[in-house]
Amino acid sequence: MTGGHNEPVFDADEILEGITDWVLTESPTVHVDGVNLMMDKAEAAMARLGAEVSREPGTDGFGDIVIGRVPGKQDGPGTLVLGHLDTVHMVGTLEDRLPLRREGDKVYGPGIYDMKGGMFTAYYALRQLLRAGEAPELPVTFMFIPDEEVGSPSTRARIEEMARAHRHVFVPEPAKGETGRLVTGRYAFLRFTVHVSGKPAHAGSQLTRGRSAIAEMARQIIVIEDFTDRDRGITYSVGTIEGGTFVNVVPIECHAQVLCVAPFAKAMDEIRDNMAGLTPFNPDCTVTVEPGVVRPLFEASDGTMALCEQAEAIAREIGFDPGHGPSGGGSDGNFTGALGIPTLDGLGLMGDGAHTHEEHVLYSSMVPRAKMLAGLFRTAR
Repeated sequence: MTGGHNEPVFDADEILEGITDWVLTESPTVHVDGVNLMMDKAEAAMARLGAEVSREPGTDGFGDIVIGRVPGKQDGPGTLVLGHLDTVHMVGTLEDRLPLRREGDKVYGPGIYDMKGGMFTAYYALRQLLRAGEAPELPVTFMFIPDEEVGSPSTRARIEEMARAHRHVFVPEPAKGETGRLVTGRYAFLRFTVHVSGKPAHAGSQLTRGRSAIAEMARQIIVIEDFTDRDRGITYSVGTIEGGTFVNVVPIECHAQVLCVAPFAKAMDEIRDNMAGLTPFNPDCTVTVEPGVVRPLFEASDGTMALCEQAEAIAREIGFDPGHGPSGGGSDGNFTGALGIPTLDGLGLMGDGAHTHEEHVLYSSMVPRAKMLAGLFRTAR
């Protein structure tokens, strides 16, 4: 940090260079070595700021957590910048379906939008503020999470503990829509695993003696996804399915993972009731439903809306008007917002295609979003 005060300088190419380095390290949640390589980069980046850095070893087979704290003009509880460095893209995606590349304003790459681009941009915004000789108004703590894409099972308790020790939470998850909308609420997410048991038999000579768990599951999937009520924003999606052993054996086991989205509290109860009420079509099969990780409902509080108004005012001074609203996608902001801690989400880059092979960010959004984040670090109280 220098002694004088200058206006921070924001350079899109410099931002892109840093994001590129992060995106080139493939880090699907299940690839712990890759996730921890990303944590190495985060740890080094925070150390370059002069932050007080700590690293907490991963648990339950997931990667580590990195935490870096920078002091502010004021002491006491400050700002928690919360985000993840794991992705849904498996190792090899860079060489195959989603190579890192720029095409006009679009920069493509696995995890670039969700959410390495946003976390790097938030880091960059604070770095440029410090380089200009300024300190943030409040202390700023960055928390890098390794398992958000599978529901943050190993980190939720730590996230909530950290959030309670801070005045508010900034989440640089992707901005939404054509305006780069800020996220002031998030729907609840409920995960379930459905287990079906059947009866084995030789699939050629004795097919009728068996009871196929896969055939039963196929009928259950139709029932589950037909619970979807788009008019009310309630959705059910079967995302993975596995079953059977050999093609010549009637499958005795089948398992499917289900993700349900609830935009309001009563919908959560409705979803739980529907999933618990599944019954087999074939009386010789059994169907059991195992509840999994839940991302709680995050509804906008007065504190969240105050942060949003502040961010929108900063954005208008920069020259854009993001707007705000709730989102159907989940994030670690669900946990902090559900606790009633003022949480402003969707502070990351503009783009599209999260979780697809068209995932990209907009180069033109890098500087404006970095300036907005720097403005929040300067002024959030």
